[in-house]
Amino acid sequence: MSTDWHAARHRRGQAQGHYESWFLRANHPQRAEAFWLRYTIFAPAGRPQDAIGELWSVYFHRERGVVRAAKTEIPMADCSFAPQGLDLRIGQSRFTPGRAIGEARGPQHIAWDLRYEGGGAPLLFLPEALYEGGFPKAKAVTPRPLVRFSGSLKIDGQDIVIDDWVGSENHNWGSKHTDRYAWGQVAGFDDAPDAFFEAISAQLKIGPLQTPRLTMLVLRLDGEEHRLNTPLQALRADCDWRFFEWRFDSRRQGLRIHGRVHAARGDFVGLRYMNPPGGDHTCLNSKIAACELTLEAPGRPPRQLRTANRAAFEILTDETSHGVPVVA
Repeated sequence: MSTDWHAARHRRGQAQGHYESWFLRANHPQRAEAFWLRYTIFAPAGRPQDAIGELWSVYFHRERGVVRAAKTEIPMADCSFAPQGLDLRIGQSRFTPGRAIGEARGPQHIAWDLRYEGGGAPLLFLPEALYEGGFPKAKAVTPRPLVRFSGSLKIDGQDIVIDDWVGSENHNWGSKHTDRYAWGQVAGFDDAPDAFFEAISAQLKIGPLQTPRLTMLVLRLDGEEHRLNTPLQALRADCDWRFFEWRFDSRRQGLRIHGRVHAARGDFVGLRYMNPPGGDHTCLNSKIAACELTLEAPGRPPRQLRTANRAAFEILTDETSHGVPVVA
């Protein structure tokens, strides 16, 4: 099994549909301010000649009431994705270990020049054996969970200084997007700055049928990793999500992780995610959400973790009544 968690899984010219993204996200040390950058491959099933590279960027600033988004599509002939290590080029935009430079246009123009360091050991969101199999069709890993960013963004000509923002470096891929999901990630809680949390509640289509909602959780805290992420555990867990709030609760043999992620409608941007087999979904995307989390472990008192605005929160949906403009 490959442990090169950065390497591109896509092979140029393959007929099987494929999406793959490498993304960076980080939050301001005090304010409800954040960015999200995404370098992506989109290859529609059966049409390898139509594969493209995509550049996405979103900037959030709650105090100013600002959410800015940009997306650019580049022909695959002008892209390269290394089969080993982290070395991506989409047009003139580059992504290498510890460095990301690029720009995206439409509806806003967002450019970035960022360096980052640190991170800790990779966090495998799935049990390791599932990364090479056919289930699930979407895979995710966080090669560097807690990194510190410096550099700048430029949004429609305005400079945004990035100085010691904390976030993560991420990689995901698959032959189709998960059909419906709520996903969250916290890179440093307000009261536990070295903790890292990632979770998903998902509903899959298998032929004409839909699975129950499945929930997987991983929490890294005080040098320990608490994993409630096997397929059977995912089926047993409880969850409930709506457009702007998600609650989850998973337990096994005295270990329990439960909590919620939430944000106001104005903290989200709507993005259109094309699906390799055809069609698309809407991603309601916020990087300034709140999260309250409780860890219960045998032999110790419950531990509560909170962040007011450092949580990443996404809802993937086909519904249209959410009231969030889809802008990219």
